[in-house]
Amino acid sequence: MLADDFGREVTGVRVSLTDRCNFDCVYCHNEGLGDTRGPMAPRDHEMSTDDVVRFLEVAREFDVDAVKFTGGEPLLRQDVEEIIRRTPDAMEVSMTTNGTMLPGRAEALVDAGLERVNISQDALDRETFKQVTQAAAYDAVMEGVDAALDAGLAPVKLNMVVFEQTAGYVPEMVDHVAENEGLRLQLIEYMPEIAGHPEWAIDIGRVHDWLGEQAAHVEHREMHDRRRYWIARDGVAADDIFEDSGTADDSGVVEDPGTVDESRAGMVEIVDPVENPTFCANCHRVRVTHEGYLKGCLNRNDDLRSMGEMSRDEIRETFRETVENRVPFYGEYMVRDGDGGWEVNEKYLGGNAAGSHDDATAGTREDAPSDASDDPVVEDVFAEDREDAGTADD
Repeated sequence: MLADDFGREVTGVRVSLTDRCNFDCVYCHNEGLGDTRGPMAPRDHEMSTDDVVRFLEVAREFDVDAVKFTGGEPLLRQDVEEIIRRTPDAMEVSMTTNGTMLPGRAEALVDAGLERVNISQDALDRETFKQVTQAAAYDAVMEGVDAALDAGLAPVKLNMVVFEQTAGYVPEMVDHVAENEGLRLQLIEYMPEIAGHPEWAIDIGRVHDWLGEQAAHVEHREMHDRRRYWIARDGVAADDIFEDSGTADDSGVVEDPGTVDESRAGMVEIVDPVENPTFCANCHRVRVTHEGYLKGCLNRNDDLRSMGEMSRDEIRETFRETVENRVPFYGEYMVRDGDGGWEVNEKYLGGNAAGSHDDATAGTREDAPSDASDDPVVEDVFAEDREDAGTADD
């Protein structure tokens, strides 16, 4: 297994299968629209089926044990089932999708070997969903969630990017996962320091505080310094969400209450990498763009390394180089200083990042509205002083 200079072993890969997407989300990382007529063969600029499989076989040589397929929208490729079927058996297979093409394909994906799925779901309000995604696909996404559950992919993680337009819908979404068994909610912090539009950001700490007040139980994961909030289903007491009552010590205190019964509570987790070095310190993935470039960080675009013609030798060499050159914090936010150390790149202070990025990399959208007042406005239960909102940790 390969490890970088900071001791992080690389155990997973995130593979973009296409830059095409049938959504045009206002917060998107410029993953592109392209030809979205439906599932089709890989385009000329995309890795072929054999290229993807060959890369995974080489990654497995380095003891990589997990792959997540992404896009764009990965299900715009018609060969996803074949790719999953040919993925090395020892690899856990997951996917991030907008869910619109899961109806009719979810069972085949599971039969091929898909084990987990994340589905983008930014609001339960149909009009807000349309405004955020620029797509009238709310019903299709909801049907996709049902298809994933019916195919046995529970727990299905719903991904919700939390920023000004969606923050007011967080309580409704939390209730939704608490009341519907088989769903989990992943709230993703908006990252203005590399995506621009700092006025869209909210203080993610307030979301943590609010969830702490609502939760029947809070777990702390050392991985990424992340907390899990368990929200009891309506009518279920906080003490009744566990499969068993745990074991009390001599003073009668239960140190470990046991495993949460997900039929009695829903799980909410926040992904908050901004100003969170622990998040990056526990990152064990490298990324592959749809064109066949390797990169050491999801949120960089200056470390792309071509795998050439994607022969096994080229893949091996590029994989080693990518791991060796990983930096301790995401993107160009942290850069080398003159003494060989690391410092904050002033270019990224105040949310002034810009650039065009590929494969889930962040960038300023040229067509995104610059005035948040043009977008749907809902009551933000986490807002305090909107006038000075600039970064996610104000």
